[in-house]
Amino acid sequence: MEILFNSVAGIFVFIFGTAIGSFLNVVVYRIPAKLSILSPPSRCPSCLTPLGKSENIPILGWLLLKGKCKHCHVPISLRYPLVEAATGALFLLVFWQFETSGEILGYWAFFSWLLALSLIDIDTFTLPNVLTQSGLVVGLGFMLLWGWQETGSISGSLVSLTVGMSGAVVGLWLFEAIAFLSSIAYGRTAMGAGDAKLAAMLGTWLGWKLLLIAGFLACGLGAIAGVAGIATGWLKRDRPMPFGPFLALGAFLAVFWGNALVSTYFNLFFPAS
Repeated sequence: MEILFNSVAGIFVFIFGTAIGSFLNVVVYRIPAKLSILSPPSRCPSCLTPLGKSENIPILGWLLLKGKCKHCHVPISLRYPLVEAATGALFLLVFWQFETSGEILGYWAFFSWLLALSLIDIDTFTLPNVLTQSGLVVGLGFMLLWGWQETGSISGSLVSLTVGMSGAVVGLWLFEAIAFLSSIAYGRTAMGAGDAKLAAMLGTWLGWKLLLIAGFLACGLGAIAGVAGIATGWLKRDRPMPFGPFLALGAFLAVFWGNALVSTYFNLFFPAS
């Protein structure tokens, strides 16, 4: 019976995630264009014809349309259903990994923010303040609720809030320092201001310890991707590369395996006597 319940719940979670992914597609397209994310309703970006109910169904809508607008027949990017499917998969992973409703809802929101910011950074090399700042505020709210859920006391909530605030400060200062030192070393801007703001947002959700893990992983993955891109000719040495997606990936890894990595590190280098 439990297996049946979990299977049905998983299906609903995935469907819910794809619906959120559909909304994220709107966010990614409209926020850089300085358009409202609420109105007008979803429409074809080419002919501006509003989408019908069946066309708005996540993933299935794109398949039913065979990847083309029903009205102007302009191809619709494959990225739309891929984002919807990826969001559904992320929601499933969080649902399977965490036990309390507060953690599940919180990390659903966190990863939704990260996915939207990553895609915008890939498209425009920017990380909009409206998303990093709102993500920071929601992160502080999450820390307050998480502290209350863990301890059942106001003092516990305040301690958790302090962890989030200190993580934000560490993230902002650390990445601003990295950007400053990199600009001196390379003689040009090596990191955008938005990356430091995103790091501050990550700090509110992760705390400073997991933020450092996320930052280390992001730098490592970014370096590997950069070297691989240059080696294959996909990336030129003087061409900028968005760092936001690597920060998001580092945060994802830190949420799921960060504590295990910290424990492994201390066990290896500071074994108990």
